[in-house]
Amino acid sequence: MDGEVDFEAWYRHVHPRLVSALSLIAGDVDLGRDAVDEACARALERWSRVRSMRSPAGWTYRVALHVLRRRQRRAGRERELLAQTGRRSAFPPPMMEVWLVVAALPVRQRTAVVLRHIGDLTEKEIARAMGVTRSTVSSTLADAHRTLADALAEEDVHDA
Repeated sequence: MDGEVDFEAWYRHVHPRLVSALSLIAGDVDLGRDAVDEACARALERWSRVRSMRSPAGWTYRVALHVLRRRQRRAGRERELLAQTGRRSAFPPPMMEVWLVVAALPVRQRTAVVLRHIGDLTEKEIARAMGVTRSTVSSTLADAHRTLADALAEEDVHDA
């Protein structure tokens, strides 16, 4: 593609291929798409420089791969922290429905909820594990709790 191409045309051209590649590497379409979207956002921020590179798609692929690896390392650290808490008891049977709803949350919300309620970590510890600020954890948990309350209230209505 021409070095003077606009970002939108370039994005439409390379995004599907980048998502396919990163999804295969990640073994998960959502993780691959998230990494590519982050990389494309960075490319847009630097478009005046990126578009003049020999391979803007190659640069974006490298950035996406870096994002993916960083997120996988972070997830590994989160699993280690959970393992260190020593809380491996099974959920009581009535709570299984709640955890099915938790599983449907977006990854960030689901991670924060699990680290807080299963890992019994503080917001500060969750922030460190997820590589975000404590205020981000607080707002993420608040959003997750609202979503869960709505979903569970909806289930109660359907069960009645």
